[in-house]
Amino acid sequence: MLALVENHQSITQESEWIAKAAAGDRNAFRLLYELHHQRVYALALRLSSSPSIAEEITQDCFVRLWQKLPSFRGDSQFSTWLHKLVVNQSLTTIKKHKSWAQRFLGFESVNEPVKEDEYDELDQLIMKLPERARIVFVLHAVEGYRHDEIANLLKIAAGTSKAQYHRARGLLKEMF
Repeated sequence: MLALVENHQSITQESEWIAKAAAGDRNAFRLLYELHHQRVYALALRLSSSPSIAEEITQDCFVRLWQKLPSFRGDSQFSTWLHKLVVNQSLTTIKKHKSWAQRFLGFESVNEPVKEDEYDELDQLIMKLPERARIVFVLHAVEGYRHDEIANLLKIAAGTSKAQYHRARGLLKEMF
Protein backbone atom coordinates (compact mmCIF):
# COMPACT_ATOMS: atom_id res chain seq x y z
CA MET A 1 0.00 0.00 0.00
CA LEU A 2 2.84 2.37 0.87
CA ALA A 3 4.42 1.71 -2.54
CA LEU A 4 1.16 2.74 -4.25
CA VAL A 5 1.05 6.00 -2.32
CA GLU A 6 4.72 6.74 -3.10
CA ASN A 7 4.18 5.92 -6.79
CA HIS A 8 1.15 8.23 -6.95
CA GLN A 9 3.13 11.02 -5.27
CA SER A 10 6.04 10.62 -7.71
CA ILE A 11 3.66 10.67 -10.70
CA THR A 12 1.96 13.78 -9.33
CA GLN A 13 5.32 15.41 -8.72
CA GLU A 14 6.51 14.53 -12.22
CA SER A 15 3.30 16.00 -13.67
CA GLU A 16 3.97 19.24 -11.79
CA TRP A 17 7.55 19.34 -13.14
CA ILE A 18 6.28 18.73 -16.67
CA ALA A 19 3.77 21.59 -16.44
CA LYS A 20 6.35 23.97 -14.96
CA ALA A 21 9.05 22.98 -17.46
CA ALA A 22 6.60 23.41 -20.35
CA ALA A 23 6.03 26.95 -19.08
CA GLY A 24 9.79 27.60 -19.14
CA ASP A 25 10.87 26.69 -15.60
CA ARG A 26 14.48 25.54 -15.98
CA ASN A 27 14.68 24.08 -12.49
CA ALA A 28 11.67 21.84 -13.16
CA PHE A 29 13.29 20.76 -16.43
CA ARG A 30 16.51 19.94 -14.58
CA LEU A 31 14.50 17.70 -12.24
CA LEU A 32 12.94 15.92 -15.24
CA TYR A 33 16.42 15.50 -16.70
CA GLU A 34 17.72 13.99 -13.47
CA LEU A 35 14.76 11.61 -13.33
CA HIS A 36 15.05 10.35 -16.93
CA HIS A 37 18.60 10.86 -18.24
CA GLN A 38 19.92 7.41 -17.26
CA ARG A 39 17.12 5.58 -19.09
CA VAL A 40 17.54 7.84 -22.13
CA TYR A 41 21.28 7.17 -22.22
CA ALA A 42 20.83 3.41 -21.74
CA LEU A 43 18.42 3.14 -24.68
CA ALA A 44 20.61 5.37 -26.85
CA LEU A 45 23.66 3.24 -26.02
CA ARG A 46 21.88 0.00 -26.84
CA LEU A 47 20.76 1.38 -30.18
CA SER A 48 24.03 3.07 -31.15
CA SER A 49 26.59 0.79 -29.45
CA SER A 50 28.80 3.84 -29.01
CA PRO A 51 29.16 5.73 -25.71
CA SER A 52 30.04 9.02 -27.42
CA ILE A 53 27.12 8.75 -29.87
CA ALA A 54 24.81 7.77 -26.99
CA GLU A 55 25.93 10.90 -25.12
CA GLU A 56 25.22 12.99 -28.22
CA ILE A 57 21.79 11.38 -28.59
CA THR A 58 21.01 11.99 -24.91
CA GLN A 59 21.97 15.65 -25.19
CA ASP A 60 19.99 16.07 -28.41
CA CYS A 61 16.96 14.35 -26.84
CA PHE A 62 16.86 16.76 -23.95
CA VAL A 63 17.30 19.75 -26.24
CA ARG A 64 14.38 18.45 -28.34
CA LEU A 65 12.42 17.72 -25.17
CA TRP A 66 12.85 21.34 -24.01
CA GLN A 67 11.60 22.52 -27.42
CA LYS A 68 8.70 20.06 -27.67
CA LEU A 69 7.55 19.95 -24.05
CA PRO A 70 4.87 22.64 -24.53
CA SER A 71 3.26 20.35 -27.15
CA PHE A 72 2.96 17.41 -24.69
CA ARG A 73 -0.79 17.05 -24.15
CA GLY A 74 -0.77 14.16 -21.72
CA ASP A 75 -2.68 11.80 -24.05
CA SER A 76 -0.09 9.15 -23.14
CA GLN A 77 2.27 8.75 -20.23
CA PHE A 78 5.21 11.14 -20.31
CA SER A 79 7.66 8.22 -20.22
CA THR A 80 6.02 6.72 -23.34
CA TRP A 81 6.19 10.06 -25.15
CA LEU A 82 9.84 10.53 -24.14
CA HIS A 83 10.67 6.96 -25.19
CA LYS A 84 9.36 7.62 -28.70
CA LEU A 85 11.37 10.83 -28.87
CA VAL A 86 14.53 8.93 -27.83
CA VAL A 87 14.04 6.17 -30.40
CA ASN A 88 13.43 8.67 -33.21
CA GLN A 89 16.40 10.84 -32.21
CA SER A 90 18.62 7.75 -31.90
CA LEU A 91 17.73 6.53 -35.38
CA THR A 92 18.30 10.01 -36.85
CA THR A 93 21.69 10.39 -35.16
CA ILE A 94 22.83 6.86 -36.08
CA LYS A 95 21.90 7.52 -39.70
CA LYS A 96 23.79 10.83 -39.64
CA HIS A 97 26.93 9.21 -38.21
CA LYS A 98 26.77 6.27 -40.56
CA SER A 99 26.45 8.58 -43.53
CA TRP A 100 29.39 10.71 -42.35
CA ALA A 101 31.59 7.69 -41.66
CA GLN A 102 30.86 6.18 -45.06
CA ARG A 103 31.53 9.41 -46.96
CA PHE A 104 34.65 10.59 -45.18
CA LEU A 105 36.22 7.56 -43.58
CA GLY A 106 35.13 4.89 -46.02
CA PHE A 107 33.64 2.44 -43.54
CA GLU A 108 30.33 1.58 -41.92
CA SER A 109 30.48 3.26 -38.52
CA VAL A 110 32.73 4.56 -35.82
CA ASN A 111 32.41 2.55 -32.60
CA GLU A 112 34.68 2.93 -29.62
CA PRO A 113 34.93 0.15 -27.06
CA VAL A 114 32.69 0.19 -24.02
CA LYS A 115 34.26 -0.56 -20.64
CA GLU A 116 33.48 -4.15 -19.66
CA ASP A 117 32.35 -3.31 -16.14
CA GLU A 118 29.76 -0.79 -17.33
CA TYR A 119 27.30 -3.30 -18.79
CA ASP A 120 26.41 -6.90 -18.33
CA GLU A 121 27.43 -9.62 -20.75
CA LEU A 122 24.28 -9.54 -22.91
CA ASP A 123 24.56 -5.79 -23.45
CA GLN A 124 28.21 -6.28 -24.43
CA LEU A 125 27.20 -8.89 -27.00
CA ILE A 126 24.33 -6.76 -28.33
CA MET A 127 26.79 -3.95 -29.00
CA LYS A 128 28.86 -6.29 -31.18
CA LEU A 129 25.94 -7.01 -33.52
CA PRO A 130 25.86 -5.38 -36.97
CA GLU A 131 24.01 -2.06 -36.88
CA ARG A 132 20.68 -3.01 -38.49
CA ALA A 133 20.44 -6.33 -36.65
CA ARG A 134 21.29 -4.59 -33.36
CA ILE A 135 18.68 -1.87 -33.80
CA VAL A 136 15.94 -4.34 -34.74
CA PHE A 137 16.89 -6.66 -31.88
CA VAL A 138 16.86 -3.87 -29.29
CA LEU A 139 13.58 -2.43 -30.53
CA HIS A 140 11.84 -5.83 -30.67
CA ALA A 141 13.35 -7.93 -27.86
CA VAL A 142 14.26 -5.22 -25.36
CA GLU A 143 11.78 -2.42 -26.03
CA GLY A 144 8.81 -4.54 -27.14
CA TYR A 145 8.11 -3.00 -30.55
CA ARG A 146 6.20 -5.12 -33.08
CA HIS A 147 7.87 -5.84 -36.42
CA ASP A 148 5.39 -3.64 -38.30
CA GLU A 149 6.26 -0.73 -35.98
CA ILE A 150 9.99 -1.32 -36.49
CA ALA A 151 9.46 -1.52 -40.24
CA ASN A 152 7.68 1.83 -40.16
CA LEU A 153 10.40 3.46 -38.05
CA LEU A 154 13.28 2.13 -40.17
CA LYS A 155 11.42 2.39 -43.49
CA ILE A 156 11.92 -1.31 -44.27
CA ALA A 157 9.57 -4.22 -44.86
CA ALA A 158 8.19 -6.09 -41.84
CA GLY A 159 9.77 -9.25 -43.26
CA THR A 160 13.15 -7.52 -43.29
CA SER A 161 12.66 -6.61 -39.64
CA LYS A 162 11.88 -10.24 -38.81
CA ALA A 163 14.90 -11.44 -40.79
CA GLN A 164 17.21 -8.99 -39.03
CA TYR A 165 15.81 -10.04 -35.66
CA HIS A 166 16.43 -13.71 -36.41
CA ARG A 167 19.89 -12.86 -37.71
CA ALA A 168 20.65 -11.05 -34.43
CA ARG A 169 19.39 -13.97 -32.36
CA GLY A 170 21.53 -16.38 -34.34
CA LEU A 171 24.62 -14.21 -33.94
CA LEU A 172 23.99 -13.86 -30.20
CA LYS A 173 23.65 -17.65 -29.84
CA GLU A 174 26.99 -18.06 -31.63
CA MET A 175 28.63 -15.50 -29.33
CA PHE A 176 27.36 -17.17 -26.14
